[in-house]
Amino acid sequence: MAKRDTPSTSKEIVATSAGRADNPVAKAILEFVSRIPDSDVSPASKGSAEEEARRLASAAANKAAVTAGSLALPPGPLGWLTVLPELVAIWRIQGQLVSDIAAAYGKTARLGREQMLWCLFRHTAAQAFRDVAIRVGDRLVFRTAATGVLQRLAGRIGVSVSKRTVSKGISRWLPIVGALGVGAYAYYDTGQVARTAIELFSGEVHVEEDGHASEADA
Repeated sequence: MAKRDTPSTSKEIVATSAGRADNPVAKAILEFVSRIPDSDVSPASKGSAEEEARRLASAAANKAAVTAGSLALPPGPLGWLTVLPELVAIWRIQGQLVSDIAAAYGKTARLGREQMLWCLFRHTAAQAFRDVAIRVGDRLVFRTAATGVLQRLAGRIGVSVSKRTVSKGISRWLPIVGALGVGAYAYYDTGQVARTAIELFSGEVHVEEDGHASEADA
């Protein structure tokens, strides 16, 4: 893919305090979305954007599987120490994927904290987004979230992710086999993130700011 000649700089967003989101996973989520990664992917033509997005998704899923599987290799108690680092490492891969898919569709300007969280966690914590994303007919409209709303959202997502992590944590007591299972789940999870991102950025992205709705060009 073509690279930009200008140095890469990330969109800086002031990190919110943990507040009610005192779950360690929720804190990590808030910190993670305080910086949205830049993308070196160039906008694709309308007919080839989905093909490019799927290529990016396949590469990211493979990378996530290898990363998660490697971090899950230590068995027993040592394995539990790698749980949060594993989550953050996978989020970074998936976050870059979301940014790249948005770029492929020419929608980088429409990728904010709300859209990033939606793409990363909608398939695991859909109910958590009721204050941020609403259905209006056949349209999905995002509301720009204030600090307190983001804290609540991160808290809800954190609870959901924590429960899911505990439920599959038994695999960390099974060397090799457990690592393969963790890697397979990371592959699947990254595929779900890609599906959500493609669905979102392949159409119009509607954002409601200060009571006024705006949208990106399709």
